[in-house]
Amino acid sequence: MNRNIWFFLVFLLALAGLSPVVAQAPGSPAAQAPSQASVDPKAIAPRQEGDDMVMGLATAPITIIEYASLTCPHCANFHTNTFPQIKEQYIEKGLVKFVYRDFPLDRAALWASQLARCAGPDRYFSFLDVLFRQQGTWARGNDAGQIQDNLKRLARLGGFTDATFDTCLKDKGVETAVLEQSLKGEREFKISSTPTIIINGQKHTGSIAFEDIDKVLKPLAGRS
Repeated sequence: MNRNIWFFLVFLLALAGLSPVVAQAPGSPAAQAPSQASVDPKAIAPRQEGDDMVMGLATAPITIIEYASLTCPHCANFHTNTFPQIKEQYIEKGLVKFVYRDFPLDRAALWASQLARCAGPDRYFSFLDVLFRQQGTWARGNDAGQIQDNLKRLARLGGFTDATFDTCLKDKGVETAVLEQSLKGEREFKISSTPTIIINGQKHTGSIAFEDIDKVLKPLAGRS
């Protein structure tokens, strides 16, 4: 399949709230999740709260804060393999409020974070999903110019023009918001690596498999 067509399809799926992954088998943990009362989709929809990008019920019993860099392979692994199950089993059932915070480890990650923020709160997590899934394509380059060109091609498929893309990356307000969030993470939680996951105040580092994080979440959610 043509690469641009594939990127476009990925964006369409992400913006529709779907992920281009294989469906869960009947015996998988996601398929065996206990039923919960329905939650109003509007109440868990992506939004901005202060400087944070958030999804999930505001009154959820569990708050997960993730510090991540968009060029971090372990972060990409978490978002590709673990986060979809957290979203299905906990966020969509009103049990988890999820907060994403930027912790860019390099200039390319900073640009990608700026791009996601410029997409707006309602499309923010869709852009994150695509950026993490396509990390191996856009984050590779011989120099900064090539990486920016890679990001620009991806941004076009998400509705950006070359002009809006350039304006976004030159916006010092957006850049400062990303960097200040990173510095705040260092001060408040002593963040030094990514991904770092904070679950109700407890810090967990490294790419955590769903099976491991589920053991932490179950008792907090009142599940056996």
